[in-house]
Amino acid sequence: MSAYYPPTGFHFRVEFMGVSGADSDTEQRFQEVSGLSFEVETEELREGGENRFTYKLPKRAKYPNLILKRGLLTNTALLDWLKDALKTYFTVVIYDFKPADLIITLLDEADAQVAVWKVVQAYPVKWSTADLKATENAILVETIELAYQYFERLPVENTVFKG
Repeated sequence: MSAYYPPTGFHFRVEFMGVSGADSDTEQRFQEVSGLSFEVETEELREGGENRFTYKLPKRAKYPNLILKRGLLTNTALLDWLKDALKTYFTVVIYDFKPADLIITLLDEADAQVAVWKVVQAYPVKWSTADLKATENAILVETIELAYQYFERLPVENTVFKG
């Protein structure tokens, strides 16, 4: 029987489905993805005569914003998508902006899929860069924050990524 080793969390890709030009390897590489979690809201119900406890009933799932970080890129498809979103949010002119589904894939050392998550109808709510500091020798990191409806874990296909 072979020993099981949990997967590492540093080899992954993020695919933006339906965003024109976002299918290149450069667009799919991020240094950090956070916010892939959910929490179930509950409602307390007190029953008359029962003083030892209250019932906790599930209401709905709550999803935090998804936060993606990477080194700053210029002239990227994601930047164009972000600009289209901004124009759509704050002007009366109708632009061709659409929320995007994301596929987040955790890969092993042979580029085979270990885990896959589908994030449904993501749209940008914040973009920022790290502080500019003349006293530090660091890569400038951009942060993209996305709101989304929900996510689900998909079955693994065990195929090698050919990105």
